[in-house]
Amino acid sequence: MANSLSARKRARQAEKRRLANASQRSRVRTSIKQVLAAIKAGDKAAAEAAYRAAVPLIDRSVSRGIMHRNKAARHKSRLNLNIRAM
Repeated sequence: MANSLSARKRARQAEKRRLANASQRSRVRTSIKQVLAAIKAGDKAAAEAAYRAAVPLIDRSVSRGIMHRNKAARHKSRLNLNIRAM
């Protein structure tokens, strides 16, 4: 456990950030799963709509440092490729 006041504060801040990052990461993963579910169901219109909703979340996670930019580009590319293949 942190002993100094500043260390206690940093521990509180780290926990707050961890929860916020986990929430954002979960939202991104859920949005990706929604796109994949629509693709699996064969509903192209729903897949495109879910993809359009997922892209800003993915990009936002990159700007906040939650996801690496190459990983985000890979996700977007593969989702778009699967939608086009429908």
